[in-house]
Amino acid sequence: MRSYYPEIEPYDSGMLDVGDGQQIYWEVSGNPEGKPAVFLHGGPGAATAPNHRRAFDPDRYRIVLFDQRGCGKSTPHASAPEADLSTNTTWHLVADIEKLREHLGVDRWLVFGGSWGSTLALAYAETHPDRVSELVLRGIFTVRPSELDWFYEGGASAIFPEQWEGFLEPVDPADRGHLIRAYSELLNDPDDSVAEAAAVAWAKWESSAITLLPNSGVVDSFTEPRFALAFARIENHYFMNGGFLDEEEQLIRNAPRLRDIPSVIVQGRYDICTPPFTAWDLHKAWPEAELQMIPDAGHSFDEPGILDALITATDRFAGGSTSAS
Repeated sequence: MRSYYPEIEPYDSGMLDVGDGQQIYWEVSGNPEGKPAVFLHGGPGAATAPNHRRAFDPDRYRIVLFDQRGCGKSTPHASAPEADLSTNTTWHLVADIEKLREHLGVDRWLVFGGSWGSTLALAYAETHPDRVSELVLRGIFTVRPSELDWFYEGGASAIFPEQWEGFLEPVDPADRGHLIRAYSELLNDPDDSVAEAAAVAWAKWESSAITLLPNSGVVDSFTEPRFALAFARIENHYFMNGGFLDEEEQLIRNAPRLRDIPSVIVQGRYDICTPPFTAWDLHKAWPEAELQMIPDAGHSFDEPGILDALITATDRFAGGSTSAS
């Protein structure tokens, strides 16, 4: 069973001005002459973490991580009450990835994304297939209403009923017919205490359901108030707007554009957050991608079976060096 590569530190980092008053944090670790790979974190709004570097062989990869707009070390941070999310959309993020690629002098790179990161990876690769050497995707999410309804409107409550009660608690019973909308109002309430309580409840619900077995450390990290506010506000903003996609099935419909890109899809069989039906629908539309259904895993990046499959995939694709443009 493969596990993380040893801990490493970035050898380069900075803040990239992507316009709209936004600065995104980026870092590069591993081998400066290695194969470029960019890691797209989940959420949206969850930010990167040091362990994300460790899914790649540092001797063979030039590993690029960045925090998407409004979260992590990027500025302005969406936890601030005055944060404006109007220029935080899927297509702004796709453009940011291209600006970062050009800034770093990369011609083509492996794109690695899980959960919301898989959404963004698909959107980016379908827009710029000539810039993607391989795709490694995990916990597939395409922002379809059926996916949002399952996790945020009550479907998953059948599996986690006690945690669901906590998710409902901040919402007036009269407003529970559309919970994403109700949370939008709470997360943008002028009373900071109302917004913070809603953010923590949103983040606690999600973090309680993403691992196969309970993990209090994950819940604690998600429910730190500053993190929770940015995470919940950004997620809810995207979900209120259908991921800013032109149509519900856009990412799956356009998947055949990726048929020439070597790709692996890793999906936990017991993933409650992004259940396997979406990975299966994507695979049917894109049979050239290899689908690995992990029989004893939930959603999280570091579930043992999922991490093993992801690192096996990055090892397989490590190949040659294509760092310079």
